[in-house]
Amino acid sequence: MKKTFLFSALFLIATSIFSQTKAYVIYTAKGKKVSYEKMLKKLKGQDIILFGEEHNNPIAHWLEYEVTVSLNNSRQLILGAEMIEADNQDELNDYLAGNIDYEAFDSLARLWPNYKTDYAPLVDFAKDNGLDFVATNIPRRFAHRVFERGFETLDSLSMEEKAWVAPLPIAFDSELPTYKSILEMLGEHGTPELVMAQATKDATMAHFTLKNYEPGHLFIHYNGSFHSDYYEGILWYMKREQPELNYMTISTVTQDNVNKLEKDNLNKADFIICVDANMTTTY
Repeated sequence: MKKTFLFSALFLIATSIFSQTKAYVIYTAKGKKVSYEKMLKKLKGQDIILFGEEHNNPIAHWLEYEVTVSLNNSRQLILGAEMIEADNQDELNDYLAGNIDYEAFDSLARLWPNYKTDYAPLVDFAKDNGLDFVATNIPRRFAHRVFERGFETLDSLSMEEKAWVAPLPIAFDSELPTYKSILEMLGEHGTPELVMAQATKDATMAHFTLKNYEPGHLFIHYNGSFHSDYYEGILWYMKREQPELNYMTISTVTQDNVNKLEKDNLNKADFIICVDANMTTTY
């Protein structure tokens, strides 16, 4: 796994040296270019970081790993991710503790198809360094029920099942711009229940991140950018519960030209990783 990231690093260095365009550029919310080192300096002082990715973007996955390794040198870390669901926490803990191997973990937990290439490096880093890794997402079958029948369907969950979801009833603001944009993008295919399902994911990821946060630590949470863009989604729920914590967000976007951040990508996050659209995807 380390060899994979070494190859990625060498590839990016080669791209920077021999190509006339960069593979990625980091911007502030206002569109000012910033170095990796300056971004890292800002991130060090936070309590919780929401690292938003495009799920098939290799630059995002590489930088998630690099940022995590870098911050681990100066802060006590806790890691968590959308990509593992809350009811698989026991299996994740067994893997981190060495009680089961990867094959057993893959068999027992519902891992994403791109887990081995894109998320295993982060989980294995936690394992090798004795870090907690939190499965923060709502079980997908529960989110699907909300998509079909709305929030009320969660009331019929058993007590055990409710422990894998944000506390009920889940707060919901359908007027948040990111939720409204879902309906706009999907047109006639969009439904209020679809937005509710999105909210159950955001609320649950916020809940388990805050539940497992420890004062003096830095919690890095990996999630799709849409779950934290424009300081909404997960962050909206977090600030409702613990507004006193220091939060910072990262988003990943792709552009044909990375040399200037496009207007539509401004203010998506505190730091925006702008990746060349020609970059090969992981799936």
